[in-house]
Amino acid sequence: MSLDANGRALVLVVEDEPAIADLIRLYLRKDGFGVHVEHDGTAGLDAVRRLSPAAVVLDVGLPGIDGVEICRRMRAAEDWTPVLFVTARDDEIDRILGLEMGADDYVTKPFSPRELVARVRTVLRRAGGGPARDDEVLRIGDVELLVDQRRVRAGSAEVALTATEFALLTHLVRTPGRVFSRDQLLAAVWGYTASSGARTVDVHVAQLRAKLGDASPIRTVRGVGYAAS
Repeated sequence: MSLDANGRALVLVVEDEPAIADLIRLYLRKDGFGVHVEHDGTAGLDAVRRLSPAAVVLDVGLPGIDGVEICRRMRAAEDWTPVLFVTARDDEIDRILGLEMGADDYVTKPFSPRELVARVRTVLRRAGGGPARDDEVLRIGDVELLVDQRRVRAGSAEVALTATEFALLTHLVRTPGRVFSRDQLLAAVWGYTASSGARTVDVHVAQLRAKLGDASPIRTVRGVGYAAS
C-alpha cells in the first residue's frame, strides 16, 4: 500500500468541483488517510502514474480526460489500484461499471462523506487481501485461486482481476454450490446494502464471466442470486 510522507495510506482524489474536493479531503484526513487532490483528468492521470496511490477517488465528469478514460488507461497498463467513482447520476452506473476497465465501487452525488470514507476503507481492505490463510488454494472446475498471492488461473491462462472481482469470486468459490442473494453478496463483498446495489453485483458477475470465459464457475439461480459450481 502506498504511503504519504507521514506514513499514511495515500488516496488520490480527482474532482473538479473545489468544494467537493475539499470536503472529501477533510473527511479522509480525519480518518487517517493522506490525500492528494487534482482538479482535471490530465493532471489526475499523471498523479496516478507519479504517486502510485493506495486508492483513487475519481469523479466521472472531469475536464480534459474523463474519469472513465482514466480508469480504462489504468487497467490497460495493468494498474489494479482500487478505484471508487463519484458520479452525478445514478443512471450512469450501468455504463460505468459495465466497462471492462474495472471500477471497484461508486457513490452518487449528493453523497455522505462518511459513506465515501467507509467505501474507501472497504476497497482497501479487499485489495489488501484480509486474513487469508498461508498458501490457500481454491479450485473449482478449471479455475484455480491462489488466495495469498491474489492470483487466478482459468485453465492454463492467468486472469487479471480487480480487488472487487477477486473478492467476489473468492466468496462464491469458498462455498461451492451455496446460492447467495445479491443482498448477501453486497454485504459480504462490498460491506453495504442498497436497492441500487443489485446492479453492481450483476455487472461484476458479468465482468468475471467475460474474463474467465468458458471456465467460469458462476451460475445464475433465477429469482435468487448466484452460486459457484
